[in-house]
Amino acid sequence: MPSRTERANAIRALSMDAVQQARSGHPGAPMGLADFTEALWRNVLRHNPKDPDWWDRDRFVLSNGHGSMLLYSLLHLCGYAVSMDDLRAFRQLHSKTAGHPEYGECPGVETTTGPLGQGFANAVGMALAEARLAAEFNRPGHDLVDHRTWVMVGDGCLMEGISHEAASLAGTLELSKLICLYDDNGISIDGEVAAWFTEDVPARFESYGWRVIRGVNGHDAHDIDTALANAVLSDGRPTLVCVKTVIGFGAPNKQGTAAVHGAALGEEEVAAARASLGWAHPPFEIPDDIYQDWNQATRGGEAQVEWQGRFDAYRAAHPALAEEFERRMTGRFPEGWADGLMAMAESAQAEAKALATRQSSQLCLDALAPQLPEFFGGSADLTGSNNTKWRDAEAHRYLSFGVREFGMTAIANGMCLHGGLRPFTGTFLVFMEYARNAVRLAALMGLPNIFVYTHDSPALGEDGPTHQPVEQLTNLRTTPNLSTWRPCDTVESAFAWAHAAARRDGPTALVFTRQKTDCQPRDGAAFANIRRGGYVLKAESGALDAVLIATGSEVGLAMAAQAQLAERGLSVRVVSMPSADVFLAQDADYQEAVIPRQARVRIAVEAGHPDYWRRFVGLDGDVLGIDRFGLSAPGDEAMAALGMTAENLVAIVERTVGSAKQRNLGG
Repeated sequence: MPSRTERANAIRALSMDAVQQARSGHPGAPMGLADFTEALWRNVLRHNPKDPDWWDRDRFVLSNGHGSMLLYSLLHLCGYAVSMDDLRAFRQLHSKTAGHPEYGECPGVETTTGPLGQGFANAVGMALAEARLAAEFNRPGHDLVDHRTWVMVGDGCLMEGISHEAASLAGTLELSKLICLYDDNGISIDGEVAAWFTEDVPARFESYGWRVIRGVNGHDAHDIDTALANAVLSDGRPTLVCVKTVIGFGAPNKQGTAAVHGAALGEEEVAAARASLGWAHPPFEIPDDIYQDWNQATRGGEAQVEWQGRFDAYRAAHPALAEEFERRMTGRFPEGWADGLMAMAESAQAEAKALATRQSSQLCLDALAPQLPEFFGGSADLTGSNNTKWRDAEAHRYLSFGVREFGMTAIANGMCLHGGLRPFTGTFLVFMEYARNAVRLAALMGLPNIFVYTHDSPALGEDGPTHQPVEQLTNLRTTPNLSTWRPCDTVESAFAWAHAAARRDGPTALVFTRQKTDCQPRDGAAFANIRRGGYVLKAESGALDAVLIATGSEVGLAMAAQAQLAERGLSVRVVSMPSADVFLAQDADYQEAVIPRQARVRIAVEAGHPDYWRRFVGLDGDVLGIDRFGLSAPGDEAMAALGMTAENLVAIVERTVGSAKQRNLGG
C-alpha cells in the first residue's frame, strides 16, 4: 500500500508538471499543502466524486485560488470527472482546468476564486446558509442539514480587508461548522511577508470569537491528524487551523522562497524535485496502486447513501418539510409566486401614489417575500434607508451585515452557491464601489444574487458628492451578465423585482431613489411591456420629431419636458427604459417599434454619466446627464445646478431638432 508521503507526492508531481507544461502557474502552494490536504480529502472531508453536487456534502473552498493545481490534483486523484488530459490542458483555451478555479467549468469547484479573500467570504456565506437551513429544517432526531465548510487561505487572503469583514461577522454569528485552514508559509509574490505582514493572526481571529488551533506542522503526520481531529470537535465557534508549511516543498533549490510562488519551476528544478521526493515516475503518470488508494468514490458513495437514508426517514416523519426542502434545493419556485406582486403593481397603477422607489421596493418585498420563504435579506447598516426589510420579516430571514459592503456581497455569493436560499443585499449605490469585485464575480459565476442599491443620484441631496453616484450606473450596465434595473415608479419596481427573482443565470442590480417619484400613467400595453426593459410610455401626437429615452426619476422629467414641447408644436415620444440590457435582448422588430431608426433625433436623460447612452442616441442625438461630481445641497437644488431640469431638456431637444432639420435629417 502506498505511504502517505507517496500519496502527497502525487499532488506535488501533478502540480509541478502541469505548471511546467503550461509555462505558467503557481506550484508552490500545492507542493506545500500536499501533506495536509492528503489527510483532509482522504479521511475527513465528506464528499462524493460521483455526485459533486450532493446536497449535504462538505464544501471545500480554495480561497488562495492561484494554487489551483492543488484543487485540480485532488479532484483528479479522488475520482472526479477531471481527467489526466484535463490536467495536461492546465491554463489552456476551453480547459476545465483554468488558471484559477472557475465555478461551473470544473466538477468539484464550489466557487470561482483568485481575487484573494473572496473565497474566504464565500465560505462564510456557505456556512451561514448551512446554519440557517439547519435551523429551519432540522427536527429532533432528524439532522437533515449537517455538513461543514472548509476553506483554505493564504497570507494574501488574510491581508485583504474583506477577510477582516467576513471573519468578524462569522465569529459574531458563531458559525460553528466553518473551518478555516491557514497556510502559513510566510511567502507572497514579493518575497518574505515578514516585511509587510507581521500581525498576530491567531490572536486576531481569537478577538473575532474564533477557536484557534495553533502551530500545526503541515509536514508532520501526527500534527496533521491531531489538528483535523480537533477541528471537527466544534465548541460552538468557527475554527482557524494555523498550518505551517514550506512553500514549494520538495523543490530543493527553490522551496521556501518566492521563486516557487508564481512561476514554473523550470526543467532542471522539476528533475531535482523528483529526485528529492523519490518520485521516479514520468510527467503526468500516477501508478495504479496510488490511484486506487486515493479514489474516494466508495467512501463518498457510502456517505451519500447514509444521508439519503436519513432523508428518507425525514420524509416519512415530516413530508411537507421534505417537499419544501427539495423545492428549495432544486431552485424551483412555488406556483403563483409572483401573483401578489403583480396584483400590487396593478393596484399601484390605479392608485397613482407618488413614492420614493426605495419605498416601492419595500412594497414589492412585502408582496414577494411571504411567497418565497427562500428569500434572505440584509443590508450593510442601512436597513431603514435601503428599505430591505419587509413587513413581518422573520429573524432567521434577515441579517444586519454591519458596515461591510464587500464582505456582505461576497457572503451573499456564498449563500447563492450553497443553495436553498436566495439572498438579496442592500447599500447606497455609491458604496457599490466597495463591493465591486464581488459583484463582478457574481456576474462571472452566473449567480442569481440580487443587489439593492438606493440613493441613486445627486437628488439624494445634502450628503454631497461623497454620497452622490455619477459613474456607478455605467459601471453596472457595462458588467457582462449583470442585469440592471432603474425603475421610475412602484409599477416598474414590481416588474424589476419579478425579473430579479425569476432570473437564474446571473445577478440583478435594482437601483432605487431616495426622493419621491410620480406614478406614471400608462395603458395596458405599456404596463405589459415593462417586462421587456423599455417601452413607449407616452406616444407622440403627430409626425415624430424626437424620442426622449429616460430611466428612474428622470422619466418624470422627460414627461414634463414632453408636455412643454407639445405646447411649442413638437411631437415627442417618451420611452421609459428601466432595464437597457433587457431591452437590448428583445427582438429587432420590438426595438424598432419602440425607438424607430427613422427617428434621427433621440435624446437620453439620466442623472448619471452620459457615455453609456451614446449607443442609443446616435450621431444626431444628445444625452442630458452628469459628467462631474455632485454638490452638497438639497436634492432639487443640486439637480438644478447640475442641469437636470425639464427646462434644460426642452432647450436641448429644440436645439437638436432644429439642427437636424437644417441638415434635412430630422422631422
